[in-house]
Amino acid sequence: MADENHVAFGSAAPGHYGPAPAGVTLAETVIAGSWNAQGDAARPLFVEEVRRQFDITLPTAPNTTAKNDALTVLWLGPASWLLVANSASTLFDFSVSRDALNAAGGALFDLGASRVAWTISGARAATVLATGCPLDFHLRVFAEGACAQSVLGHVNALFHKRDAAPTFTVMVARSFARDAWRTLCVSAAQYGCDVLPPRNY
Repeated sequence: MADENHVAFGSAAPGHYGPAPAGVTLAETVIAGSWNAQGDAARPLFVEEVRRQFDITLPTAPNTTAKNDALTVLWLGPASWLLVANSASTLFDFSVSRDALNAAGGALFDLGASRVAWTISGARAATVLATGCPLDFHLRVFAEGACAQSVLGHVNALFHKRDAAPTFTVMVARSFARDAWRTLCVSAAQYGCDVLPPRNY
């Protein structure tokens, strides 16, 4: 067993850290691609063009998500959505989709590798996140499929509840990856933590 404090210093090496059994599991989440779509959700032409380009309907209720086999779409604001590729096989012609959304009164921006992400799961997952974030992650408030922007420690972060297990994904700007990972590790250490190899979004 690795030293209990090792994970608190930010080890990303797969293994078990701290007390057993593990109360939380952490894994880097590979973002194969991400894009920001912007437009007026009350404009049918824009909404239909997004559906035509990506085979998905934009979530319009605040802090909700939508998903198909290729993409997960997270609501960021009344006129802004984050599209995340579910795997490296999610391919489309960016310039064609961008021009199509522009013609429909919207916009599409390629965010490339601007964010890093981790998946947090296990019985203590919500507790670990709440240690560094003011959001209420209780299942009555933060339901499956919910997303919200807040902070993790002192870093701006986007939180997505993937399922009721619960499993969460946290995304931060790549430049703050080390600080965010350390915050997660410090919070998780006391509960026991399994660090798994990277996985796709």
